[in-house]
Parts: sequence; C-alpha cells; structure tokens
Amino acid sequence: MSEPGADIASPFAEPEERDVEASLRPRALTEFVGQPRVREQLSLLLESARRRDRPPDHVLLSGPPGLGKTSLAMIIATELGAPMRVTSGPAIERAGDLAAVLSGLTEGEVLFIDEIHRIARPAEELLYVAMEDFRVDVILGKGPGATAIPLDVEPFTLVGATTRSGLLTGPLRDRFGFVGHMDFYEPADLERVLHRSAGILGVPLRPDGAVEIAGRSRGTPRIANRLLRRVRDFAEVRADGVVDRAVAVAALRVYDVDDLGLDRLDRAVLTALVSRFGGGPVGVSTLAVAVGEEAETVEEVAEPFLVRAGLLARTPRGRVATPAAWRHLGRAVPAVAHPPALFDDL
Repeated sequence: MSEPGADIASPFAEPEERDVEASLRPRALTEFVGQPRVREQLSLLLESARRRDRPPDHVLLSGPPGLGKTSLAMIIATELGAPMRVTSGPAIERAGDLAAVLSGLTEGEVLFIDEIHRIARPAEELLYVAMEDFRVDVILGKGPGATAIPLDVEPFTLVGATTRSGLLTGPLRDRFGFVGHMDFYEPADLERVLHRSAGILGVPLRPDGAVEIAGRSRGTPRIANRLLRRVRDFAEVRADGVVDRAVAVAALRVYDVDDLGLDRLDRAVLTALVSRFGGGPVGVSTLAVAVGEEAETVEEVAEPFLVRAGLLARTPRGRVATPAAWRHLGRAVPAVAHPPALFDDL
C-alpha cells in the first residue's frame, strides 16, 4: 500500500518512489489498519460471496484522498482470488471507451474505477445496464439508422472510488450494493500505520517519533507514510538513522511541516488571509492570486484541512480566518476576529 490506507501513488512520482508506496500496501483485510466499520462490513460481504460462489455486489468507497480506497479495492480482488482491472473516471470520455473495457472482462473480475464521479455521462448510462444486467448496448451508425446491438459481458464486480460523493448521480449511487465511507484516522491508528511501514522499510522508529509524525499527518495514512520516508532520509544523513521525536521534529522543520501538519501552501493561505486581508472575508480567487496559486489548488488542496482544523471558515461573503488561525501564526487575535460559532450553520 502506498499507505495502509492510501490511494494510487502520484503519476508524477519517481518509479522507485511508486515501488516503495506499492510495497507498503496491505494485502489482506487483516493487514489493513483503521476503518474498523468498513473492514467488518466488507469482510461479511466478501465471505458471503465466497460461500455462494458468486461475485459480490458492486462496491462504492468514498472519502478524502489518501485513506485507503485503492488499497481496499486491491484487497477485494485478492480476497476473491480474482484479477483486477484499473481505470479512472476521467479516462472514460466516451461510451465506447467503457464498452471496450467491459467487453474484455473475464468472469468474476474486479473492475476498479477511481474518481468515478468524473465519468462521462454517456458512459455512465452504459454502466447502469452493465451493473444490473451484465450487458452493454453497442450503437452502430448514427441518426435514425442507428442500431443497438446488445452484447453480454461476464459477471463482474465494480469497485468505484470517489472523493466527491455528492457529485455522483442518484441512479449511479443506487446501483451499488455496498457503500463504505472512509473517515480520517485517529492518531493511535496512524502510529500503527507508521510502525508497520517502518518495519517494511527497515526504519528504526521509536514510539515518540511515531507520535510526533502521526500528529502532523492530518489524519491521513498517505501523508504519514510520506513524512516517514522524508524523516528517514534526514535521520540517515544528519543523525544516527534512528527516528525519535527530536529527529522527527528537526526533519519536519526542514520540510516545512509544522506541529499541526500545515505545509508551505497552508501557511501561505493563512498568512495572506490574516496579513493582507485583515482576516477576511475575501474571495477564493483573490486569495489564490495573493499566494500565487490557482483557485482550484487553494480550494481543493489547502482549504479542506484548514477548515477541518478550525483555522479557516467558508462564508457566503468569502473566506475568513478564525481566532485559532491568528493564534497559530503567533499573532494577537483582534477584537473583530470571527468566532467559529458564527459559521456553524453556513
């Protein structure tokens, strides 16, 4: 796993780095750390399917990036002893793209579609029939003379993953027999993730080092494992190779990860909001220009954690810094700072 609970490695990562991430993926549900409710539910689904000797219901896994959706999809295929085919929603631009994938599936194969909410609408409509009736209708010709030819596909299990479940259409969501939501990890679970990964990587990791890294990992195993590898590099080059709390603190200072897990972009957003705009409100586009990033980057990469950490709030008039943001930046909270309670219902 790219982490006990992590999604596919970045396509921009070096091949060696991707290989390391792949080596950390769990191979079975018993190895998967965290998400106890989803693991229990999946174990029942898979055991029932094995006893009936039939493919299990289609599975939808939702939740923020880095929590284990891809790892669980791979585990499902492994537990079923079935091959697995991987694609993504953005790669399926036409119904014909999906028909080609479906027609090539073998009986019982697991089809994993990452970011399934981004699948093209014509392909989504084709997927409805395939999920329910294991059939696709291939359209030959155009206009009034077009002919639909039904083509049977082998029984398969679709595993869809999404970071934006609200963007899934109702008809598609309703066709999944099992829906599992992945939650952020507690620090204790992240420590277990780190000790497991350290054992695989051969990193001497002390308990206090694991505590320090886990506390800066945003509740996300992918981030925890990435930080572990960077701390390992620091420990090998500038220390004795052992990762304890002092080494972790020094290493993460070098990599611009603070005690809450904020990185350079997060702090830039907060600093701009507080220093240039008096704590807001300010529009996300203006805020993005101030930090030299695209609005989508600020909205999708930085904001989710800042909101979850109680440092930033989204309001109808724009983004505002909470008193916690001022304190985190070491600044005095102004009398007009926006209390978090104002935004509880927005």
